[in-house]
Amino acid sequence: MNQRTALPSSQPPRILGRVLTTVAAMAAIVASAAVPATGLTPPDRPDRLAVVAAAAPAPAAVCPTGTTGTTPTAALPSNLLGRTVRTMPTDRQVVALTFNSAWDETGLDTVLKVLHDYQAPATFFLTGQFAELHPAAARSMAAAGHGIASHSYSHPHFADLTCSGREREVRLADQALRAAIGTAPLPFFRFPYGETNAQQVAEVNAMGFANIEWTDDTNGYLGTAGGMTVQKAVNRALNSLAPGEIIQMHVGDPNGRGPILDALALPLIIDAVRARGYEIADLRTLLPTPATPAA
Repeated sequence: MNQRTALPSSQPPRILGRVLTTVAAMAAIVASAAVPATGLTPPDRPDRLAVVAAAAPAPAAVCPTGTTGTTPTAALPSNLLGRTVRTMPTDRQVVALTFNSAWDETGLDTVLKVLHDYQAPATFFLTGQFAELHPAAARSMAAAGHGIASHSYSHPHFADLTCSGREREVRLADQALRAAIGTAPLPFFRFPYGETNAQQVAEVNAMGFANIEWTDDTNGYLGTAGGMTVQKAVNRALNSLAPGEIIQMHVGDPNGRGPILDALALPLIIDAVRARGYEIADLRTLLPTPATPAA
């Protein structure tokens, strides 16, 4: 008997095999395209993600279906974990200067010159997108000897993201900063808008980052259009003056209108802080000092 005629005409094996193969291929395409809807990466840039993801060893994912990337290697002291750090844990009369960089590099040259002239350290919290758009600016911050840390990749509201979406923001930012400055950034993470909760702090801790926020923000980024002046920015920095204060300022202008009040207020803030008996401290002093190799 001919084997073809022995089977029901509605189920010829070759046609059935082709159908199953096609269905499997379509399922694979759909699965490979599925990523968390975080608005992180334009659809025309999958090649960048593939290269970046392959450039670093993959640690264990924080979320059940999380992405992977490079985890900072610096050990974090216990007093930086399980909490949002808004002041440096010290009784010394010291203040830390920090700058967020998420828009453009306007004012950066002035800020770096003032920090150089006053011999004052600072820490710059960059978004990954800033580092990608302004790599020369990121390198100039690092080359001037200042700390570079993460402020997420695209500056979203973290509460609007899934766990895997938040992990993706942290991983991509870390990779973008590494690519821009050529070395690992500090193991510090500052949440966009300062919006933190215990779960999100635990997540970034699990990825090797301490959550470093601020004691007070100068609000200089609001500009004159937002009712701010240089003196108001200075006053806000001094209002919370106490041992371990972390002052938050900004590089750039979200509206492109200028002037950059924080850049203009910076020398006045440093003068006023020092006149009150305080020193400018480096946030990197929160980390363990690397052991000196034996001679």
